Amino acid sequence: MNSQSNPENENEDEDKHVKEKYLVLPDGTPVIAIDDNITERTIERKQEDRLYTPVIIKRSDETRRHPDDTLETAIEEGLEQLNRSSLSLILSSLAAGLIVGFSAMAVAVVETAMLEIQASPLVTRLATAVVYPFGFMICVMSGAQLFTEHTATAFYPVLDRKSTFGQLFRLWGIVIVGNLLGAAAGASLHTLAIDVVDARAGYVAIGHHLVDFSSSSLFVSAILAGWLMALGAWLAVSSPRVGSQTTFIYMVTFLIGIGGLHHSIAGSAEMFAALLLSSDFTAAGAVRFISVALLGNLVGGSCFVAILNYAHIRRTQSITKDG
Repeated sequence: MNSQSNPENENEDEDKHVKEKYLVLPDGTPVIAIDDNITERTIERKQEDRLYTPVIIKRSDETRRHPDDTLETAIEEGLEQLNRSSLSLILSSLAAGLIVGFSAMAVAVVETAMLEIQASPLVTRLATAVVYPFGFMICVMSGAQLFTEHTATAFYPVLDRKSTFGQLFRLWGIVIVGNLLGAAAGASLHTLAIDVVDARAGYVAIGHHLVDFSSSSLFVSAILAGWLMALGAWLAVSSPRVGSQTTFIYMVTFLIGIGGLHHSIAGSAEMFAALLLSSDFTAAGAVRFISVALLGNLVGGSCFVAILNYAHIRRTQSITKDG
């Protein structure tokens, strides 16, 4: 009986011979192995596969990621956002603007209550800071596109030369437009329900906090707010646990609230509501605030988080490789 050659063995050395080896399992079952390299443990594994149902165990990584891993994850997330379609970005950023408007509503309600009981400025600031993060937490954890969250995240792929400034400016432009449209729509809805929400005095007081400062003061305040928001995004990426991520988001937005710092999107929702509710405010004043706040948030997130994080981590990597 002629044997047929196996195509997979045509390129093997002709002098190599395959011989049968007979093994016997512990229960006395004979097993034929066509490989001299097969061990008894290999045969045992095959028996275990027949006797036991295989399961997949998902490992839960409860540890903080190494900065190198965090940077790589941030680059991947940035690339994912940069490659999203324009329609997806505008809808997601519109949703973010609407959601963050609830932070503005919460602060306005608490501000109104504090005015009614004539609370001290310190108590008022603490009370509003406690509720300020809620809209941000919902927004970020829902995956909606918030501009201040992506000032740094979308910048990492550009710094790593995996994307271009053109793609970055496209993302920023679409997200800003969507966020502002969402903030305007949310403010309109809140003002239509002002008799129910009962926060008119709070919106007016917040509006003065947005426009009564000089442009230079607003700019520095917005830099600090953008810095904190980008740090929050970085910390969320560094931790795989949802509980830790929400804690980080609360921490940085609480600091923004307690410091009275100016966030461009939440501030826009507050500004639009104040503009609709009171004649104290003008369109020119609203445009000045929004423009300065956007620029400050952009500088804070890009320069103080994205560039610094990328530079020191990549520098550490290069020193390690050289060493």
